[in-house]
Amino acid sequence: MKIGIDILGGDFAPDAALQGACLAHAEIPSGVKIVLIGDQEQIKSSLATMGFDPSVFEIVHATDEIGMGEHPVKAFIQKPDSTIAVGFRLMQEGSLDAFSSCGNSGAMLVGAMKTIKAIPGVIRPCITTAFPKETGGYNLLLDVGTNADCKPDVLYQFAVLGKLYAEHVFGIKNPKVGLLNIGEEPEKGNLVAQATHKLMEDSKDFNFVGNVEGRHIFSDVADVIVCEGFTGNVVLKFAELFYSKIKSRGICDDYFDQFNYELYGGTPILGINGTVIIGHGISSPLAIKNMLLLSYKITLAQLPEKIKQVF
Repeated sequence: MKIGIDILGGDFAPDAALQGACLAHAEIPSGVKIVLIGDQEQIKSSLATMGFDPSVFEIVHATDEIGMGEHPVKAFIQKPDSTIAVGFRLMQEGSLDAFSSCGNSGAMLVGAMKTIKAIPGVIRPCITTAFPKETGGYNLLLDVGTNADCKPDVLYQFAVLGKLYAEHVFGIKNPKVGLLNIGEEPEKGNLVAQATHKLMEDSKDFNFVGNVEGRHIFSDVADVIVCEGFTGNVVLKFAELFYSKIKSRGICDDYFDQFNYELYGGTPILGINGTVIIGHGISSPLAIKNMLLLSYKITLAQLPEKIKQVF
C-alpha cells in the first residue's frame, strides 16, 4: 500500500507535513509506504535536519504548488507539475492507493473529479466531518461544504455514502441516519427537506430515523446526519469556533477536547474512485499524522470499492 502526501500544501509546509509524515511512519504497519510529493532536495535536507532517515519514504519530485488563493480549475490545468496535479496523476496511474493534502481544497476537488472521477451512479461526491457524541462515539455530518445547494435525490445519496463510511471505517453496525431540519415532524422545513424526508422514510438502503434538529448533533439520536453543504459548513465552522473559544478561556474538559480538528486529520471525498483526503490549511504535525492514518484506515477498509458495489 502506498499513501501519498502533498508536502507543499498547508500554511506550515513543508515542515509540518514532513514532521507529520515521520509521526505517521512510526504508527503505520510495515509494508505501507508513505510517498512524499514535493521538492526532493528540500525534503531530504529537512529530514536530515530532523534526524530522520529519508530512505524510509518514497520521494516524488515536484517543485510547483497551487496557492490557497488561486482559482482551482485554472491552477490545476495550468500547473501540471504542481504537487496536487502530480499526486492525482500518480493516483490515476495506480501508483498511489491514497492521496492527501492540506493545500487548496478546491484544487483537490477539481483534481479528484478530473482524474480518478466520481463512482458511476454518484450524482455529487461530498465531504464529511465527525462530531463526538456525549455518550461516546461519533456523529457523521455530510455534506459540509462541497455542495451548497442539493436536490432530494442528492441528499438521499449522501445518506447512503454516510452509512457506508460509518459502517466500514467507524465500525458502526446499521447506523441510524437522520435528516437535519428545523423540526422533527415530517412536514417541517423547506420544500427540499420535506421532499427528501418522503424519499427517505421508506428506504431500505439505510436505517432512517427521521428529522433531527441542531440540538441532536452531539446526541445519540443518529449516527449519520444529512444536510446540504451550506448548512453543514456553517455547523462545522461554528463547532470549530466554539472549541477555540473554550480553549482561549483556559477551560479543560475531556468531552470538548474531542472537538480538536487535529484528532481527525482531514475529511475524505466520498463517492470518488479512490481515497482522497483534504486536510485543514492550518494543520499541525499531529493533524497531518492523523490525516495519513485516516488515509490508511479508509484504504484498508476498501471504502471506495464498497461504495462502487452498492451504487
